[in-house]
Order: sequence, then structure tokens, then C-alpha cells
Amino acid sequence: MGADVSECQASGRNRLTGRSLISMLTMTNPSSSFRTQWRQRCVLIVSLCAAAQLFGAAQTASTFVDTFESRLEMLALTQTLNAEILASPSASQSLENWCRDHKMAGNPTIVARMIAGVDKVPTAEQLQRLQVTSVSDVKYRRVELRCGAYLFSVADNWYVPSRLTAEMNTLLETSEIPFGKAVQSLRPYRRTFAVTLLWSPLPAGWEQQPRATQRSRDGARPLVLPQDLFEHRAVLYTSEHQPFSEVDERYQGQLFAFVGGR
Repeated sequence: MGADVSECQASGRNRLTGRSLISMLTMTNPSSSFRTQWRQRCVLIVSLCAAAQLFGAAQTASTFVDTFESRLEMLALTQTLNAEILASPSASQSLENWCRDHKMAGNPTIVARMIAGVDKVPTAEQLQRLQVTSVSDVKYRRVELRCGAYLFSVADNWYVPSRLTAEMNTLLETSEIPFGKAVQSLRPYRRTFAVTLLWSPLPAGWEQQPRATQRSRDGARPLVLPQDLFEHRAVLYTSEHQPFSEVDERYQGQLFAFVGGR
């Protein structure tokens, strides 16, 4: 049977499917009982080949392991991305750069996918920050910012449509363009007024805790990343210093999906 599996794997590399293998064998053996035996045997071989391929894929799929060094790396990555977004006038542009630099998608473009059925009325404090007097002056939307197959952030966005152009409003209502790109002709800038770290890779007081100088990677369990890493709340202003949007952004663990076990 080991030889049969090897032959099956070789035939798989030559793009010979299980169905074509069975057909070929049954065509060359006229006996009905013989054909039945060969059909059953080939089905078993093809199943073993498929299992072998899945097992090989599982072996090559990298997993970030839970070691002190891994957690230090995750801390560095979190703080690096956090700082990049804080220093940028556009969070979506920072995420696009991140996607491109870490080769997370063939087309590293951020898309904003609307989440329907959610509504958040702006609070009195938000109206004050946006310098409007009525909730009717503000429009709300929730979006997922994605790059390729990965979810990078979930954002709540309250904005003042009257301070945008008609084209900008149409783009926001009918396309998947991120907010920052839609309004870029306003030459906006951000003022972040709240930053919350929702996950810390290292526990409090880690620098005072004893740790082994050597730890077997074979015995380390996978490091499970949380759904939310950190949160930013910011107000966006035009180049004329007029507020026109407030955002609440929660950045996701899938931002680090490029990291493999090392």
C-alpha cells in the first residue's frame, strides 16, 4: 500500500485525479468483479493521498508560538503600528502602507465595507467636538477596513455631510472607498483625544518576573491573538481647522496575520 500511495502522490503531481485513475484502471480490466476491487482500492488510495496532502499543509502552516521572545515581538509590532497611525493624517493610508510593506495582499488596497443595521446617535460631547447643534447635522456609519482577506479595523464614524462636497457624500454612500481617501481633497488632519491599549502581550510587572533562559519551542503552545488590539478616538479637521468627522477605531489582531512561527 505504501508503494500505491507513493504512485498516487506522483500521479497527483502530474495532475492525474482520482476519478481519471479509477476510469483508467477499470477500462483496462474487463472483469466486473476485478473492476469493483480496483475501484474500491483506488478510492482508498485517493483518500490516503488527500489526507497526506492535508497533513503536509498542516505541517507547513506556520503558527506564532507563545514564548517570551514572541510576546516581545508582538509588543514591538503593536507599538510600531500604533505610533505610525498616531503620526499620520490618515489612518486608512497607514493601514494600506502596512498591508503593502508586509505583503499581506496581492493588491494592497484598503476597502471600507459598510455594516448595515447599526446606528449610534452622537452624544452632546460629540456634537460639541464637531461644532454642530443638532443630531440631524450628523450622519453615522460603521465600516470594516479590510486589505485582501484580512480585517484590519472596525470603525464608527460620525461626520457632517454639509462640510463635504456632493461627490464625497456620494462616494461614502455608494462605494467602498475609505473615509480618509474620500475626503483627501480637504487636506484633513487628525487630533487623537483617546488611545486605549486593549491587549498587552506582556503582563504587568513582566520585567521583574523570572523566566527561563532557554525554552523549547516544541513545547510552546500557539500564541492566540485577541480580536481587538488597541483603540483610537479622534476628530478630523479640514485644512481650515473646521471639524467634520469623529472616529472610534478598533484595530484588529489580523493585522499581524503575516507573522509566522520563528
